[in-house]
Formats: sequence, structure tokens, C-alpha cells
Amino acid sequence: MKIDITVLADNTATSCYLAEWGLSMLVEADCKKILFDTGRSFTALHNAGLAGKDFSKLKAIVLSHGHYDHTGGLLSILKQSGGQVDVIAHPAAFNPKYAFRKPGAPLDYIGIPVTARELEEHGAQLVLTKEPCKITESVTTTGEIPLLSDFEHPDKDLVETSEGKSFPDPFLDDLALVIDSGSGLVIVAGCSHRGIINAVKQAQRITGEEKILAVIGGFHLYDASEEQIKRTAEALKEMKIEQVVAGHCTGFKASCVLQNVLGESFQLLTAGAKIRFS
Repeated sequence: MKIDITVLADNTATSCYLAEWGLSMLVEADCKKILFDTGRSFTALHNAGLAGKDFSKLKAIVLSHGHYDHTGGLLSILKQSGGQVDVIAHPAAFNPKYAFRKPGAPLDYIGIPVTARELEEHGAQLVLTKEPCKITESVTTTGEIPLLSDFEHPDKDLVETSEGKSFPDPFLDDLALVIDSGSGLVIVAGCSHRGIINAVKQAQRITGEEKILAVIGGFHLYDASEEQIKRTAEALKEMKIEQVVAGHCTGFKASCVLQNVLGESFQLLTAGAKIRFS
């Protein structure tokens, strides 16, 4: 089975591609195009042109969660797609989301920058579900990711609000994309707010496939403890994953640890990169 993944937005970039704090990847599998996240701004749209890709005939757009750096380019991409496109997300992705930046400062809005109604007006067919969503014969979302590991927990400085009250965001909307290649799973993650190891375990559970070919995306370790980073790296090594490609919110310190523990199986994610499995 041929799988092509083109990185359209990430914190770092190769050659003449643009970088931003955000994430977007175009996944081509089963002869279908699936966009996983849309970056923070126009970067995914710009970089797609440089990569010789476009957003016509998209099978679906999958949102890993409801933060602006993964959804900011959504409206402009919908406009370019020129048709009705399934936008797959958890219902909680549209909840009001904020961050504590510093003590005493007001909450900073970090949620989806457009409303569901605006998206529908520009061709989005919203598919909001808590369950795994099958997109093609080989591609599905994880649905809600259970908290199984004892060292991965959502960031308490990121919150939701309801009825004037704020509370730690449980990130029920955090999901990953799972591609069953026939010889192992390729897992594409957004920010892994509920933990990349938990995401991998959920992918294995819903597919019944234990072998992992690759884990690609953001691991949200940039402000994690040394213990969490170490245990994450060790868990990935124990799973004997052939390729671990991490970027966006993974962080420099965590990337160094992953490189040291995983060796040649580890790579940095960069906008403009093309990853192929066949």
C-alpha cells in the first residue's frame, strides 16, 4: 500500500518553505487525499503550492483538536477546495479554549478562530463524533483517547470555560489519524495532549494491529518534566517503531532525548518534508 505524507506546516521548515507555530499534513492513502490539521495561518496553503499539492478533491479534513494553531488555516483551505468537504472532529473541539500565560493575566483565547456556522457556509460538512471515524478502507481516526499510561496527563494551564467558570481542559477532543498499511500502523498525531503513548495504544486497540511502522507529529513535550520525556522515549523504543518523526510542540530538549534513545529511527519533522511508505 502506498502512503504519502507531505508536511505543510510545522515550527521548522526546509529550503524555501515557510515555518510557523502550527501543524498541517496532507495524507494520501487509498488514492484519497486527507488533510490532517490546517496550521495557524496561510502557511499550509502557501507551502502546498510549493510542494505541488492542492486541496481539490479532498476526501476529508481531520482536526486533531480545537486549538488555533491547528485550525487557523481551515477557512482559506475550504475556500480553495471548491466543494463540500467532510470536516471530522470531536464535538468538544468547538468548546471555548484558553491558556494561562502568566499569573494575574487574563486568559488568552486559543480556540478555533471561526464558528461552526461560518465553516458550514464555506462548504464544511461537520462530522462531530467521539468515536473512531473510518474515512477510507485503511484510514480512521482514534476517537477519544483513554488515559492509560501513568505519566501522561493533559496540561493544567490549558483550560475550557463554561458558564463563566474555567477548568482544566480534559482534551477529550484530542485525536490522531491511523493508517493501516497492511504491514503495520502509521499514526499521525497533532499535539498529543492526552499523550503520544496513549494515542499509540488506542490505535492498536481499535485496529487490532500491534506493529507500528511510524509515529509522526507533535508530542507536546516542550514543557514536560524530564521524567515524562524519558519515559516517553523509553516507551517508544520498547514498541520497536521503525520511524518516529516529531516536531511542532515536541520541543528541543525532548527531541534531543528522543534522538539519544531512539537513534537512527528518530527524525525531526519539518515543513516541506515528504514521507513515503510503500
